[in-house]
Amino acid sequence: GEFGFEDGADGFFIRVGFQLQDFGLERKHFHQLFDAIAIRQFVHQAGLWQERRIGLNAEGGLEFVAVSLEADEARAVARVAERTPAGPSNLSNGAILELSPAREALAAHLAERLAAQGGAGLFIDYGHGETALGETFQAMSEHRFVPVLENPGEADLTSHVDFARLALRFGASGLHVAPLLGQGPFLLSLGLLERAGRLGAPLGEAGREAIRADV
Repeated sequence: GEFGFEDGADGFFIRVGFQLQDFGLERKHFHQLFDAIAIRQFVHQAGLWQERRIGLNAEGGLEFVAVSLEADEARAVARVAERTPAGPSNLSNGAILELSPAREALAAHLAERLAAQGGAGLFIDYGHGETALGETFQAMSEHRFVPVLENPGEADLTSHVDFARLALRFGASGLHVAPLLGQGPFLLSLGLLERAGRLGAPLGEAGREAIRADV
């Protein structure tokens, strides 16, 4: 995918992309594949949807800025927002909607490959099962949250995955999409309690209590 914008006379363009065949479908899983792919943020201000981007302030530091959208794109964003739990009549000033055309394009490509070649996909990521308003864009460094615009290039940037929109892409290719399953029920279905019991069997009470606390 390609992402970029111009700011006055000084413009820059960033190209982000990869080829799926570089990885090969013989790999059984991708760890947190979708959350590493870029999103777009839209902010609702004075009754209008604008895109939230990153620019430079007067001191040369990074800051968030709101940029006007073309009319057709603004209407498309509004249609998505109107179908969220907030609805068209409860959009507060400053409400944020996150969308990721790049994630959806990858899901569509994977769906086409699965439909043509057969197989199944298991996708595990941080995310939500219903498209909703709210900001999930975040930065992490050394296992702690840090400001997203602080020390660019030195922290991992991520956001939650909208599984509802990805499911639409997979379903459009005729694939059966199983219901979303949370991490806890998923691990329990794989035998988490049985595994914990085996690990704790040779330990003392303190060791078993530590395992129970982790589970």
